[in-house]
Amino acid sequence: MKRPTTVLLTALAPVSWGTTYAVTTEFLPADRPLFTGMMRALPAGLLLLALGRVLPRGIWWGKAAVLGALNIGAFFPLLFLSAYRLPGGMAAVVGSVGPLFVVGLSALLLGQRPTARTVLAGVVAAFGVSLVVLKAAGALDTLGVLAALASTASMSAGTVLTKRWGRPDGVGPLVLAGWQLTAGGLLIAPLAFLAEGAPPALDGRAVGGYLYLALANTAVSYWLWFRGIGRLTATQVTFLGPLSPLTAAVVGWAALGQALTPVQLTGMALAFGATIAGQRAGTGKGAGTGKGARPGAGRPRRRTDPVHAPAQPVGR
Repeated sequence: MKRPTTVLLTALAPVSWGTTYAVTTEFLPADRPLFTGMMRALPAGLLLLALGRVLPRGIWWGKAAVLGALNIGAFFPLLFLSAYRLPGGMAAVVGSVGPLFVVGLSALLLGQRPTARTVLAGVVAAFGVSLVVLKAAGALDTLGVLAALASTASMSAGTVLTKRWGRPDGVGPLVLAGWQLTAGGLLIAPLAFLAEGAPPALDGRAVGGYLYLALANTAVSYWLWFRGIGRLTATQVTFLGPLSPLTAAVVGWAALGQALTPVQLTGMALAFGATIAGQRAGTGKGAGTGKGARPGAGRPRRRTDPVHAPAQPVGR
């Protein structure tokens, strides 16, 4: 498959995630972020497990648990916590520095040398998102800022490790997504019941909202995301992330009657341009596919292989 098609299909994941806020506020019970996170992750993961019918083996039980915690189990609660405690849009701004996190982690774990063009694109993307989502200034909550940084670092680390570890033989992105969503959902479930109590009563709108989140917004989107990580560089994938807050702004304008100011439109243009630049920078000299992109990465070596080197090769 041609690379532009892969980029476009992978971009559908953050575009879908950009609808989460509107669906949550318009269809779902209020003040149940952990329950919502669990309902997004666990049913989607179990569905993909049923479709794939493959369970982890050996060391992949541990790897799946680690990736599920980073990409889902820790990311969802930290993201919701930061969104509740920070002024409007600030959590999204902190999250938009994810490409810079991934550039640094890719240098350490994948051997991808950062370039000035990539770093500049990351800075411009974060600045553009800030113009789109930031509202009137308010007092910053320390815990909220730390949670936002931790959620961004968690997803960034999960993206790079997914790229580095690859997949076992015979395992596709659908199965890998199922492992991680199930592991992450199981991690969130006890937190949801301990912090929020019994599940709320659900009406038809809520059931429809949760079905959308579990199927299109999570099962399909994470399958596309992990598929993209397997075929693109970690840098290219993470530079698609700013499409999420941009989509949220467009949905707010089209469906919720929210106005878009000239400053916001300028920010959208900057962030979108940086996203495109990030795709080109991710394929430039020094970016490559890193150690983690070679075929068979993360897969068991045959016993006849005399060198049992560590598997090295994705976002989540």
